[in-house]
Amino acid sequence: VDPMDGALDQLVDPSQLSAQDFERSWPLKPERMAFIQAWRKSDAIMLAAKGAPEAIFSLCGLEPQAHARLSAIVEGFAASGLRVLGVASALTTKLPDDPGEANFHFQGLIGFVDPLRADAREALQEAKQAGVKVAMITGDHPATALAIARDAGIDVEAGALLGEEAARLPFPTLCERSRKVRVFARVTPEQKLLLVEAFKADGEIVAMTGDGINDAPALEAAHIGIAMGKKGTDVAREAADLVLLDDSFASI
Repeated sequence: VDPMDGALDQLVDPSQLSAQDFERSWPLKPERMAFIQAWRKSDAIMLAAKGAPEAIFSLCGLEPQAHARLSAIVEGFAASGLRVLGVASALTTKLPDDPGEANFHFQGLIGFVDPLRADAREALQEAKQAGVKVAMITGDHPATALAIARDAGIDVEAGALLGEEAARLPFPTLCERSRKVRVFARVTPEQKLLLVEAFKADGEIVAMTGDGINDAPALEAAHIGIAMGKKGTDVAREAADLVLLDDSFASI
């Protein structure tokens, strides 16, 4: 149901993979923002990874020069509003307990165009006029988040606060920063919950959107949890107070 996964699926040659070949997967972790799957290929195991480019670069152990060159490309893509994923693969003779132990090879970058809905800018302006402060909380690259926020009409003057930076701040300092910052990037579900608590502690009435299983704590903690009806998980919908049938901000 995820649009980015759907776009990737269209690039896969169906004859190359079969559900019978699937072995296991490793989900995203705060210390490794990459999703990894294992597939059996004859007498070998192929590991396929996709995720934040910096996580993929680390997984591949890229040399500093290659890392710097590719990071500059990612920055350029992100600044133009593209969502960027890195992809890598590894071949091994047996299924590892930790995929980080495998010898991954960098395969490339994939940029996704995720245009704003036609009614997004008007809806955001209407919210602003009604006294609703809108903040973007996303797992995207900060440059991507800022480009999309700027296009949508969200205030970007304070820049983007990274999730890991928010988690390191003393809680009173985070509450203070959250009054001005309207764009939060590279945020994990745990950090999303922390931001909900910071907004609440600062006296705000908080409505929080989410769609994943790990978004449930933030949806539950918010005064109004808002889940996506189309791409939202059952857990997110059950934790929410409001479910958007069309996944549109304008419907809020």
